[in-house]
Amino acid sequence: MSVTSKIQSAVIAALASLYHQTFEEKDFQVNQTKPEFEGDYTIVLFSLLKPLRLSPAVLGESLGNYLMKTEPSLVSSFNVIKGFLNLDISDKYWTEVLNNHYQNQSFGKKEQNKKVIVVEYSSPNTNKPLHLGHLRNNFLGWSIAEILRAEGYEVIKTCISNDRGIHICKSMVAWQKFANGATPESTGEKGDHLVGDYYVLFGTEHKKEIKELVEKGMSEEEAEKEAPIMRAAQQMLIDWEAGKPEIIDLWKKMNAWVYEGFEVTYKRIGSDFDKMYYESDTYLLGKSLVQEGLEKGVFFEKEDGSVWVDLTADGLDEKIVQRKDGTAVYITQDIGLAVEKFNAYHYDQSIYVVGDEQNYHFKVLKLI
Repeated sequence: MSVTSKIQSAVIAALASLYHQTFEEKDFQVNQTKPEFEGDYTIVLFSLLKPLRLSPAVLGESLGNYLMKTEPSLVSSFNVIKGFLNLDISDKYWTEVLNNHYQNQSFGKKEQNKKVIVVEYSSPNTNKPLHLGHLRNNFLGWSIAEILRAEGYEVIKTCISNDRGIHICKSMVAWQKFANGATPESTGEKGDHLVGDYYVLFGTEHKKEIKELVEKGMSEEEAEKEAPIMRAAQQMLIDWEAGKPEIIDLWKKMNAWVYEGFEVTYKRIGSDFDKMYYESDTYLLGKSLVQEGLEKGVFFEKEDGSVWVDLTADGLDEKIVQRKDGTAVYITQDIGLAVEKFNAYHYDQSIYVVGDEQNYHFKVLKLI
């Protein structure tokens, strides 16, 4: 029974006891008290005054006192303002309501409908630990999924692990160059934190090499690309996509360290997924779709061999979908993943929980 219905029943019983008259719920109104007045719920007395032949003040005081005496677990105090009896609902009542709802595992849940919604969240890179943005997206994504399930939708919670690409190669190159074989076991460090340390170290070394090249007369823009450690990372990405065994072995080893660290974090925050996707599995489908789009005129190739999409007619600009060396970028795998998820679930709606900085990226993806 709702609090409004409970108040109405108590008022009907009170009027019968005090004035020996019978009323129904339709004979008077119970509303939430307006913010400018004290109280939680308000009984509108005007419709009761004529049949009872009482003034608002007399009826309000009489009814308020009776409710406090007979319903102490419902009404804690009251005040009368003209023809309105304002009631304060007791803390005990709300505690009982919340406890009953807590005990009812199906409270608030609707019957399941046939609509399927895929919710993608977390989406970490395997070159560093989860940061605050990832935690925010985990909490939001998990909550959105559970709310939708309670609304009756079939929900699939998914996560894409960005487990390949230039950022992952940066950590790998730095580990090769500086780690001396360090592992989570040998250092006592959580795996994702260990790999993240070498990603940071890559950035430090990269800046150092850029400075040295600039001092030798190279422009800063060129130095960023030509720094030895960056060239090594770019070559490693090419070797990875070519399936070079020693590179694949190192990649698997370092990713395994990161996944162990992620699992600890996910368990700690209570986040989970129905389906895990990996960029290393989806990027090839993305590259295939880019090639198909190139043949159909959806994409175009620039002189350097890179592949782009022109969205200027849609109010955006040109967006790269494949590098000049043939390697994939983030949107390449997102194209593949979007198709793979639809083929798997034939969903009615797909929700991406990401930071605001990703808005442009997903506008492009939607248009493609």
